[in-house]
Amino acid sequence: MAHRFLSSRSVSSTNRFSARFAFIFTISLSFTYLCYNILFCCSTIMTNQSSDGKRCPSIHHAGGKKLPEKLSECTLRMRFSGSGSSHPRNHSKHPVTPDSNSWSLPSTEFNLRNISVAQRYGNKKLPNALIVGVKKGGTRAVLEFIRIHPDVRALGTEPHFFDRNYDRGLDWYRGLMPRTLDSQITLEKTPSYFITREAPRRISSMSHETKLIVVVRNPVTRAISDYTQTLSKKPDIPSFEDLAFKNRSLGLVDTSWNAIRIGMYILHLENWLQYFRLSQMHFVSGERLITDPAGELGRVQDFLGLKRIITDKHFYFNRTKGFPCLKKPESSSQPRCLGKSKGRTHVQIDQEVIELLQEFYRPFNVKFYETVGHDFRWD
Repeated sequence: MAHRFLSSRSVSSTNRFSARFAFIFTISLSFTYLCYNILFCCSTIMTNQSSDGKRCPSIHHAGGKKLPEKLSECTLRMRFSGSGSSHPRNHSKHPVTPDSNSWSLPSTEFNLRNISVAQRYGNKKLPNALIVGVKKGGTRAVLEFIRIHPDVRALGTEPHFFDRNYDRGLDWYRGLMPRTLDSQITLEKTPSYFITREAPRRISSMSHETKLIVVVRNPVTRAISDYTQTLSKKPDIPSFEDLAFKNRSLGLVDTSWNAIRIGMYILHLENWLQYFRLSQMHFVSGERLITDPAGELGRVQDFLGLKRIITDKHFYFNRTKGFPCLKKPESSSQPRCLGKSKGRTHVQIDQEVIELLQEFYRPFNVKFYETVGHDFRWD
């Protein structure tokens, strides 16, 4: 009996010790968890107050200037805040109508946000689309106008990779490109590609799915514009008539002169159609780009699979230059027009010379219209 009694007391004592230990351990864990939550809440409050104290400066359109490569903490907060979807195309659902002197559409601000985020988180990719021609057709205008779209990142300079620098390799070419997000299109412009024999094959080798934009205009007007540009750099060159004709009295046109040969669009196009489907090519009218820039840019946006964000509210017609300009961003006191070399007055050419060239180009134009399925009405 005594033995049983002592054993019972020993077991009871052990059970009480275990229960007391479990109780103390549970209290300790709860207290530790409570302290952790208090410290975390305090840290969050202090961080938010610090962030509120750093107000982000207003973001306006960069006016085509190269933005810095580094991404500020402020821009990141704006990009990833709860003010809306992070996808750039979702931001454009609530446009703000600009007045006649400025424009501040959400696409402008979101464009800069996307640029900033792309510079930090984006990758340098080979271009999805190329403006391949033609010289003096309006390629610079198309590039400057389309690059204000938030889903487009464009290389500002002409890399001439597929005509002059191909031996440098695709890695060199990719290194020239701006950083882009997965949702953005990488674009570059080199008008001489269109007349370069090797360019279609080389571009197709890079990607069979590349989209190609060709800006064309009346080949006679284009040739005169080409000559005017050359004359401004080399004032001692022969006259337009001397360069354009082998024999003017017989109406023999010198097709070896590059200013004439570029306008024989169908000859160059046939080379491209050996490597690309016609559906992969979009032809912009250089004439309509002047009279209806928003309409032409709308079709370019459709071709690239972009939402139509660039509209007529972005443009005004500069009567001095005879060319459309982008309305000024809020951050600038001046509207954004193309350079001084754009819209320059053409050299005066004898009407008989113009008519002879129109007659020369007519069969080339007709075949070009039939091939692309559009009459540009140059005749």
